[in-house]
Amino acid sequence: MRLDARIPDGELSEKWDRYKQHARLVNPANRKKLDIIVVGTGLAGAACAASMAEQGYNVKTFCFQDSPRRAHSVAAQGGVNAAKNYKNDGDSVYRMFYDTIKGGDFRSREANVYRLAACSASLIDQAVAQGVPFAREYGGYLNNRSFGGVQVSRTFYARGQTGQQLLLGAYQALMRQESLGRVKSFTRHEMLDLVVVNGKAKGIIVRNLTTGAIERHAAHAVVLATGGYGKIYYLSTLAMGCNSSAIWRAHKKGAFMAGVSWIQFHPTCLPQLGEHQSKLTLMSESLRNDGRIWVPRTAGDQRPPHTIAEEERDYYLERRYPAFGNLSPRDISSRAAKERIDAGFGVGAMKNAVYLDFAKAIKEQGLGKIREKYGNLFTMYEKINGISAYEQPMLISPAAHFTMGGLWVDYGLMTTIPGLFALGEANFSDHGANRLGANSLLQACVDGYFIAPYTLPDYLAGELQAEPIDTNHEAFDKAEQAVKQQIAHFLNSKGTLSVDHFHKALGKILYDKCGLSRNSEGLKEALLAIQELRQSFAHDLKLTGDDKTNSELEKAGRVADYLELGELMCHDALAREESCGAHFREEYQTADGEAIRNDQDYCYVSAWEWMGKDLPQQLHKEPLLFNDVELTVRSYK
Repeated sequence: MRLDARIPDGELSEKWDRYKQHARLVNPANRKKLDIIVVGTGLAGAACAASMAEQGYNVKTFCFQDSPRRAHSVAAQGGVNAAKNYKNDGDSVYRMFYDTIKGGDFRSREANVYRLAACSASLIDQAVAQGVPFAREYGGYLNNRSFGGVQVSRTFYARGQTGQQLLLGAYQALMRQESLGRVKSFTRHEMLDLVVVNGKAKGIIVRNLTTGAIERHAAHAVVLATGGYGKIYYLSTLAMGCNSSAIWRAHKKGAFMAGVSWIQFHPTCLPQLGEHQSKLTLMSESLRNDGRIWVPRTAGDQRPPHTIAEEERDYYLERRYPAFGNLSPRDISSRAAKERIDAGFGVGAMKNAVYLDFAKAIKEQGLGKIREKYGNLFTMYEKINGISAYEQPMLISPAAHFTMGGLWVDYGLMTTIPGLFALGEANFSDHGANRLGANSLLQACVDGYFIAPYTLPDYLAGELQAEPIDTNHEAFDKAEQAVKQQIAHFLNSKGTLSVDHFHKALGKILYDKCGLSRNSEGLKEALLAIQELRQSFAHDLKLTGDDKTNSELEKAGRVADYLELGELMCHDALAREESCGAHFREEYQTADGEAIRNDQDYCYVSAWEWMGKDLPQQLHKEPLLFNDVELTVRSYK
C-alpha cells in the first residue's frame, strides 16, 4: 500500500489555506443528518466534539472517566506555545516551525509542523475568549516564559495549571453543546473495538464500565482522541487509567501505527521511591526556566546539598550545552541525567535523581516572585516529599512521559482507514522523534478546534449518499463477538499471577532495553522476553471478579494490548539503525555521546501494518521531504 499524506501543493505558508479553500463542505441542512463518534474527551476530543456540534452535526462522545474533566490533559501543567512574539525577542511562525522541526530531529512533516505554528496564535485568542486565566504582566498583557529547545519566550501559562484551565474551557464548550442536544455524552464507557464496513470506519463497540453491558454505536465517522501509550512502561507520568487500547484495536482493523518507538522521557519528574510504586509524579518543565540542574562532582557524594560548595557542583547541562543550558530539549536533558546517574553521581535515597536548585533564582528575584510563578508546583512537591523546595533543591529524575508515535494520519488527520481520524497524542503527526515542551497542549487544541472542523466535513461530504449503517450489520456482530470472546477468556483464566505482575514485568523490559537508550542486542533480548511474557499471560493470568464492574478486567484488556504494542516498539527501534531524538541507539553516537542521525537511509516515517496474530508486521515508509529547511546536525551547544 502506498502511503499518501495528501499534502496540498504550493508554498509551505500557503498549504493550509489552499486546503481550506478546496475542501468540500456540507450545507447546514445536511449536517444534522450526519453522525460523528468522538472517543476521548480531553483537549483534542472535547474541542473537536464541541466544534463539530456547533456546526450542527450529531456527536456522541465516549470516555472511561466519570467526567470529561478527568481527562489526562490536566497533567500538562507548564504552558502552551504560540508564535505571538509578545516579548519582541525575534519569534515568528517560521522560527516556531523551525524550532519544532529541529526539536523533532527532522523526523516530522514540514507541512504539518508549519500548520501547527501558524494556527498557534489563534488558539491563544480562542482560549482567552473562553476565559482561560493566562498569567499577565503588570500592565495587563499576557505573559510568556521559555521552554526547552528554544531561545525565545513563546509559552503562555496559567501558573502550573495550564492544561487544567484549557480543559475547563473546552469542557464548558462541550457542555454547552450537550445542553443544546447536539452532543450525547457517554461517560464510564470504554471502546473495545472499531467497526469497519466496506473498508470505512462506521462505529465502535464499547463496554459500560458501570454495568458491564456491551453496546454498539454507529456513525458516519469516528474520531480517536485517546492520548498516548507512555503507561506501557508501568512507571510513568501518566494516570493509571491511560492506555493504548483504542488506537491498538483500530490498528488491528487496518490503521497503520507510525513512529511507535519514539517515546519521550520527561527530565523533570519526581524519582521512584520504592519497588511498590505505581506512578511517577510530573513536575512542570517550566521549573527549568529558573531552576539549575546539578549533581555533585564526586561520585557517591551524599552530603546535604546546601553543604556542597559551588565549585564541588557539576551543572552538567550548562557545561555540555552552553547555548541552551537547563532549557535543553527533553530527550537530551533526560539522557544527560541518566548518564550522570548511571555513572554514580545520582543523589537521593535510591541514588536515582539529580538536583533542581532554585537558590540563585530566589536570591535574584525574591521569594515572592518564584512563589507567584510556581507556587502550586512547590506546594505539590512539599505535600509529596515533606520538603520545602524554597529551602533546598528538588530531587528530579527522567520518567516515561509522551509518545510521539501513534496512528499514522495524512494531512487531514485521517488514518489509513477512511472515516477514522486520530487527533492529539493519538496520532504521530507533528513532533517527529522528540516533542518540544508546551507543544502537546498546542497540538491537541489545534487538532480539535482548527483542523478537524475542516477535514472532517471534507470527508463527510462524500458520505451524504452513503447507505445508512444499522448496528445490526454483520460487521457489528463480528466485532461484538470478538470482544465477548476476549472477556470470557480473561474471566476463565485460572493462573496465579495478577495483571499488574505482567504490566510491571513488561515495563521493566522496555525501560531497560527500549527506554532512554537502545542497542541491537538489548532489543533482540527484549523481543524474546516479551514473547515469553505473552505466553505466560495467556496461561498464568489470574483474574478476580465478574463481567460487571471490574477494574481488573479492564486492566487485563489493556495489558494484552500493551504486550503486542511493546513487541512492535522493539521491532521499530531495531529497524531504525540511527540515533534521532528520543530514539538513541548506542551504536550510533559520537565520541562525546551525541546522536548520529542517518538521513540517507532513514529520513522517513516508519508506518506498520498489522498482518494478523503472530505474523510479522509489514513496514511501510513515508519519505520525509525537506524543501524549506536544511537538514543539519542537531546541536544545542
